[in-house]
Amino acid sequence: MVAAAGDEPVEAPGPARVTIRQVADHAGVSEAAASYALNGRRGVSEQTRARVLAAASDLGWAPNLAARSLGSSRASAVGLVIVRPPRQMIIDSWFTQMLSGVEAELNRNGMALVLHLVDRIEDTVDVYRKWWAGRHVDGVILTDLRKRDPRLDALMEIGLPGAVIGGGPGIDGFSTVDADPAPMARTVVGYLMALGHRAIARVAGTEELVHTGQRDLAYLDALAAAGLDSGVYRVVYTDYSAIAGMRATRELLSVAEPPTAIVFDNDVMAAASLKVMHEMGLSVPEDVSIVAWDDSDLCEITVPSITAVQQKPTHQAELAARALLAMLDGGEPSHTTLPAGTLNPRQSTRPLRRAGS
Repeated sequence: MVAAAGDEPVEAPGPARVTIRQVADHAGVSEAAASYALNGRRGVSEQTRARVLAAASDLGWAPNLAARSLGSSRASAVGLVIVRPPRQMIIDSWFTQMLSGVEAELNRNGMALVLHLVDRIEDTVDVYRKWWAGRHVDGVILTDLRKRDPRLDALMEIGLPGAVIGGGPGIDGFSTVDADPAPMARTVVGYLMALGHRAIARVAGTEELVHTGQRDLAYLDALAAAGLDSGVYRVVYTDYSAIAGMRATRELLSVAEPPTAIVFDNDVMAAASLKVMHEMGLSVPEDVSIVAWDDSDLCEITVPSITAVQQKPTHQAELAARALLAMLDGGEPSHTTLPAGTLNPRQSTRPLRRAGS
């Protein structure tokens, strides 16, 4: 210690603490990769981990024990940020089923769910940072993964564990629970072909979503396997809302050679399309057959009732929550792919009516 005359002794300034950013720069890796390597988490190769540890040794890096102490306290809560308008969530059965699955698993384990709605994907990252700064959640669940999703890098940088509903197994450092669309796409295409349909269109969700891209490929592969020219297959992308579904239906049915069957990526758009059919003087299923990818009570109470794919969003969400809790207890990220759903034929599909019949 040093002291001025008449003053209390004060600590001499010591060397500045080496930061993870400095270690990352020295090792030539990202800050997120350095954080994962230094904290012993998956998500980096062994070569990268060794390079980061060597850089830390060269620079004399030491863990911040105060931060570690803060990080060891548990919030007993899991966060879920959804990028959808509140009104859309109210009428979309997938979200209600998903939330019930997450809540069921968390309740069984004495954990709370912190739910937040935002308008833009970029706003999600701000919420994560606030949650982490205040230690409000121990981990997060992600839905609607984007093809270039900023949330994954942000969570790695922050250090928040995460589990993804959907997304596939190729996401290092995160648990995923996926539903492979390929078997069901083959089932839907095969069913419609058996009814005589060859001009099959699809009203899809948001194009930037990973699971929309997965369904795109699944349908094209199913059409090719069935020997259909992909040129007869049309797809219109939407935001999953009823209004967008009606607009897409009008677009598909206003061409010179409209499709005889339309597959909708959710139940809300399929039900909304019935209004458009009526306005255009068309009948379901006499003129157009329709199928909804997500089954729900809505598909059963419409007139006609809607042929739909029954999936298990509640079970998928439960498994994602369970995987996240396992990570919080020190487990490794896991990857689960659910079996195909079930096609429930109803009144909205029938054999193609031939000219003159």
